[in-house]
This record gives sequence, C-alpha cells and structure tokens, in this order.
Amino acid sequence: MITKFLIPLLSIAGLAFALFTVASGAKPTPVAAPIADPASTPFESTIAGAGIVEAKSQNIAVGTPIAGVVADVPVKVGDVVVSGTPLFRLDDRDRRARLEIEKAALDSAQADLARIVNLPRQEDVPPAEARVAAAESALADARRQLEVAESLDDKRAMSIEEWNRRKFAVQTLEARAAEARADVAKIKAGAWAPDLAVQRSKVAAAAAAVRADEIELDRLVVRAPVDCTVLQVNVRKGEFAQAGALSTPLMLVGDVSTLHVRVDIDENDAWRLTAGAKARAFVRGNSQLTTHLEFVRIEPYVVPKKSLTGESNERVDTRVLQVLYRFDPKALHVYVGQQMDVFIETARATTPKSATLQKDEPK
Repeated sequence: MITKFLIPLLSIAGLAFALFTVASGAKPTPVAAPIADPASTPFESTIAGAGIVEAKSQNIAVGTPIAGVVADVPVKVGDVVVSGTPLFRLDDRDRRARLEIEKAALDSAQADLARIVNLPRQEDVPPAEARVAAAESALADARRQLEVAESLDDKRAMSIEEWNRRKFAVQTLEARAAEARADVAKIKAGAWAPDLAVQRSKVAAAAAAVRADEIELDRLVVRAPVDCTVLQVNVRKGEFAQAGALSTPLMLVGDVSTLHVRVDIDENDAWRLTAGAKARAFVRGNSQLTTHLEFVRIEPYVVPKKSLTGESNERVDTRVLQVLYRFDPKALHVYVGQQMDVFIETARATTPKSATLQKDEPK
C-alpha cells in the first residue's frame, strides 16, 4: 500500500524541484558595475575618437643597414640621448683589419708619388755623368784605333775583318755614348707628367678605398637620429642583428619632450572635423585624468584603421582620418603607446539629410 503511493509522491517532488530550479535560473543576471566610469564629452557637439600616444618625432624604429653580431649596447631604456649618440655597435674586427691593409696601400702609393715628384735625386746625377764620360772615353779610343787602321799606306797590312771590327766598334760606342747622355738628360728632366698623373690616380684610388672602409666602420655604429629618449631595447650584446625593416624593431626611440596623440576619426564623421578644433583627452581606466589638447595637423589621407595595439599588421574593416594633437607631458602622466579617449568639438552635430537622386526625364 505504501509502495503504491510512494512513486507518485516522488514524481511530484521531482517536478516541483525542477520547476523551482528553472524559475531560479530564469532570473536576469545583474549587470556588473564598470571598474571605472567612462569618459563623457565636455562639448555640446562633439566627435569621439580613439587616440594613441606617440612621440613628437613619431616612434622611430631604429635598425641597422648591415647585419652582424652586436658588440656593445651602451644605452638602456629611459636614457635621454642627443642626436648622433651611439645606440649600439656591431662587431667590426674584420673591417678594421681590412682598413689597416687599405691604409698601408695608401701609404705605399703616397710614398711612390713623393719619390716621383722629388726626381731627380742629386745622388743619381754623378753616376750617370760618369757613365757618359766612360762611354765617351771608350769611343775616343775606338776612333783612334780606326784612324790608325785608315792611315796605313799599305791596306794589306791589316785584314778586312780587323778593319771592319774597328769600324763597327766605333759605331757601337757612339750609340752607347748617346744612350748615356740621354740617361743623364732624362734624370735631370725629373718626373714625366703622365707618370705623375698615373701615380696621383693610384693615390686617389687608395684614399677612396680607405674612406670606403671608414664609412663601413661608421655604419656599424648605429646612432640616435634625433634628440630622443630610448623607449625600447630589443637587442643585446652577442645577439645577431638583422638588417632591414623588422616586425619588432631592434630599438625604439622618440622625442618625448612633447607628446602627440594620433586620433582616428571615422570617415563618416570626417566631414565634421575642422582644423584647429578644440579637443580633450581622457586616460582610459580613469576619466578623472584628462588634459586639453593643442591642434597640430590633419593628415589629409584616409587610411584603413589600425587596431590601436601598436601592431601595424592588425586592421579592421574601417577607414579613418587621422588628426594629431599635442600636449605637455607634465600636464598628464601617460606613456608612449597608451590609448586615450578623445573628444573633438564641432559646430555641427548631425549629418545633413541625404538628397534623393532623381533620374533625368527623357526629352
């Protein structure tokens, strides 16, 4: 008897529990209160845009034109440097060795040029003149021997071969004497102009090679392009630095003496924007942190919107007009790359009604 009523009672209890559970779960979940109140516009008519803080000089991604192993990184994040300060240096031992070779070649070429310019050497003239005297003396002796042969009354006293030998000896010694005199004249004349031109060209080529190696050495030292602050250092001593544009720059620098805010204005609101319009920026997460912005310029080219994360490859399907404002970093403590909510004052709050396009009636 008890079993007969137990099963229906359990069914009724289960149904009641199910109804209670469904009713409890159907209650709307209370909306969580925001961590921070959103910023509100201080203007009657406004354009809202998302802005990102950047350096006055824009954020400069420093790279190297030559790939190599990093030998030294003398700066650290937060350092304020002037233009031309070394940021990092690549290993330059091979190029320094090549520079020493080129300098030795230049010294050799310059020494050869100095030797040619200073011709004739005073020490070279006396030996050359002595060779002339010796040649002329030998020539005089040969002529005397030929005169003796020619003065014989009886030509049969000397063979024809002997007579010809003395005659040809005179001609040979005459040529040697002329050669010796020409050598003296050549020595006394000094350097020949074409020889000087050739040697000066060799010196210029050697000097150019030295300059080229010095430039290569200088390119291995990456320097600050402007007066700036080091914002990011992504390279360390011993690492291999790749040349060219990188997704993650080797070093990020920028002039933060004045900060800029790059604001993206949706292209649907771009027509409402006027140059010089007042603007105010609010720090995301704390609307109490705010500052007045000073207009810098409008970049007159509508671009695909970039997701404001600092990554250039993140895009959304929207086009925006970018406007730059500036403010004193002392007025508001923010960091480069930080996002801000920006409100820009505008005189017109609503867009004009679109006109209905009418087709031309046929005549």
